[in-house]
Amino acid sequence: MGKVYIFDHPLIQHKLGIMRDKNTSVKDFRDLVREVSMLMAYEVTRELPLVDVEVETPICKATMKMLKGEDIGIVPILRAGLGMVDGMLQMVPNAKVGHIGLFRDPETKLPVEYYCKLPSDLETRQVIIVDPMLATGGSSVAAIDLIKAKGGVKISLMSLIAAPEGIEVVQKAHPDVDIYVAARDSHLNDHAYIVPGLGDAGDRLYGTK
Repeated sequence: MGKVYIFDHPLIQHKLGIMRDKNTSVKDFRDLVREVSMLMAYEVTRELPLVDVEVETPICKATMKMLKGEDIGIVPILRAGLGMVDGMLQMVPNAKVGHIGLFRDPETKLPVEYYCKLPSDLETRQVIIVDPMLATGGSSVAAIDLIKAKGGVKISLMSLIAAPEGIEVVQKAHPDVDIYVAARDSHLNDHAYIVPGLGDAGDRLYGTK
């Protein structure tokens, strides 16, 4: 079963608290999403493989640890997931970025695909799916399905806020996928929004209603 990592770092929790405030401006919300994503990326990439590399310091030659290769793929779920990409790229600037477009049908609450463009070498990459909200889990499961169908093997899911219902759905459908979240909230309401949550992440990122 994939693990669920909940980040309790004070900086992440502080920034997340500001993001939840309904009075936080679009600019500040966007900046905070980028900052929290960068902080979370530090932990999500903890297991990247290292190799010994010889370097010459101003003093002498020495063997140091460096990344074997930045074989990472970042895949945001459009549109809200885009807000997390820049923060991730600050930590792993050579990562390839794919895009998956999904929207939730307001009647059925099921995800509908409208776009999918992924790196051609998914099978060699650690793929990190990013989406600010893990609510019902439907979009995340659909995204993982698409990535596996294209050859992805090592897949992680990174969200800012998750509902227990969404975590359970993802774990049941894809028990091999680790989930990284900044907060696990209480529950979903009747409209499938996370409580207490922060509202619609896409609308708050881009100033739409």
